[in-house]
Amino acid sequence: MWLNDTSDLIEHLKKKGAKRVALQFPEGLKRQSASVAATLKDAGFEVIVSGDPCYGACDLALDTLIFSDVLVHFGHAPVDDQPQVIFQPWQIGFDIAVMEKALPFIKGKTIGLVTTIQHVHVIPAIETFLQSKGITCIVSEGRKRTPNRGQVLGCSFSAATMTGAEEILFVGTGLFHPVGIALATRARVIALDPIAGTAQEVSGDALMRRRFAVMEKARGARSVGIIVSTKSGQQRMDLACRLASLSPAAFIVTMREVTPDELLNLGFACYVNTACPRLAYDDQVRFPVPVLSPQEFEILCGVRTWDAYAIDEIV
Repeated sequence: MWLNDTSDLIEHLKKKGAKRVALQFPEGLKRQSASVAATLKDAGFEVIVSGDPCYGACDLALDTLIFSDVLVHFGHAPVDDQPQVIFQPWQIGFDIAVMEKALPFIKGKTIGLVTTIQHVHVIPAIETFLQSKGITCIVSEGRKRTPNRGQVLGCSFSAATMTGAEEILFVGTGLFHPVGIALATRARVIALDPIAGTAQEVSGDALMRRRFAVMEKARGARSVGIIVSTKSGQQRMDLACRLASLSPAAFIVTMREVTPDELLNLGFACYVNTACPRLAYDDQVRFPVPVLSPQEFEILCGVRTWDAYAIDEIV
């Protein structure tokens, strides 16, 4: 069920004295933009909708904010302080009975529990359900980048790591988050998709094999582009400068959108990604040359051992 009541948002905007409002939606919510814009227009606001791609709270439409009094960013929690940005939750509920699907995969009596921003409001109900089955949940408190209890991002798995649990239950859609959790924690990970009603144990082994092959292709590259994102919550220039110092063949490249065509046109033999960590892991098949994570580049440069491999995170 989609919980998208905008009445509190309208009151908030009125209290701020906003007249022109910019709206930004992540890719999965963009189809809601016309109806939300119409609701706010009926409430007396001028509305501008950002049509650019958006992949999270790290990717704010600050260029659209220039033309507005305030930017409303839907579907994510804040990752940094932006006084002119309102982060509007977009919750997705589900029937708690779907948790039954996870029970056959849970081996112990204690489990770490994590989920994405859309489902964090369901965590108390999940805890109650599992407790009724004799299973104790460990849920980490929020941190700056993941402010909600038990919340993980595709670039931050600290809520899973901090549980210290040997077994972790991820509730959410897709496999990237649970695979990342498996690599970040070295724990046994169960992924429950509450929308599809399916559960499975997840391993990071397949991803590791793919990453090893990418690293081998990049070994000895004659030129290396160190990608630095210009997006508000992804800029890691200090990291990029340190990585560039590891190789005389490395040069810093700033980009807003990292696309296969742009990488091909730039012409480097390989790239190191300090932008959204998911780019290297999710999109490698689309890229014309190897795209490494910072940790993988460190291994190739001899400053990190393979045993110390770690999935890239922004903390």
